[in-house]
Amino acid sequence: MTHAEWGIVALSLKVGLVATLATLPLAFAIAWFLARAKVRGKILIEAIVYLPLVVPPVVTGWILLLAFAPKGPLGALSGEVLFKWTGAAIAAGVMALPLMVRAMRLSIEAVDRRLEGAARTLGAGRWRVFRTITLPLSMPGVLAGTVLGFARSLGEFGATITFVSNVPGQTQTLPLAIYAALQRPDGDAVALRLSALSVLIALAALVASELLARRMRTAMIHGV
Repeated sequence: MTHAEWGIVALSLKVGLVATLATLPLAFAIAWFLARAKVRGKILIEAIVYLPLVVPPVVTGWILLLAFAPKGPLGALSGEVLFKWTGAAIAAGVMALPLMVRAMRLSIEAVDRRLEGAARTLGAGRWRVFRTITLPLSMPGVLAGTVLGFARSLGEFGATITFVSNVPGQTQTLPLAIYAALQRPDGDAVALRLSALSVLIALAALVASELLARRMRTAMIHGV
């Protein structure tokens, strides 16, 4: 691995971490709403949230580009995100959001509502019920969704290259660097190294998530 390649890895990790951490509160709030709210039109909101899963990533990137263009609705931020790593983080976060919401929503829906009802009959307020029952019981799903979002952020390509292009040192994350290497006649070795590293990072994240989730489930079962 060369110094430049390690720089690509560091940039990818930074983009993935920032995208995941910035998206996490929003993803949990949406997951909570979809799991518990009873309002008209929820199915339409659900379809919009999951839209990036089925729409071509290039379309998502183009929509972001229109939104953050100088004359777009978020044009005031165009100088801060276009062709910069922050823009890559936004694209990665948008693409990761549906996966995070889906995992968290399933986990929240799996929480036994009778436990929450029993706590309320004993005088616990909504916040205490959420903090002591709902959140701990749904935490394995929250964690799984967070790791899925991180892995998705690391692998984001189409929306990123459309939104903020492929700028070395700014927006060239691992997938874009692999793509650039494959365009060169002598880039096979670089592409192979970066691809192998991408797989290892994603695999390590998934294994760590599963181990932590199992430990949390065991702790909850035994009341630790």
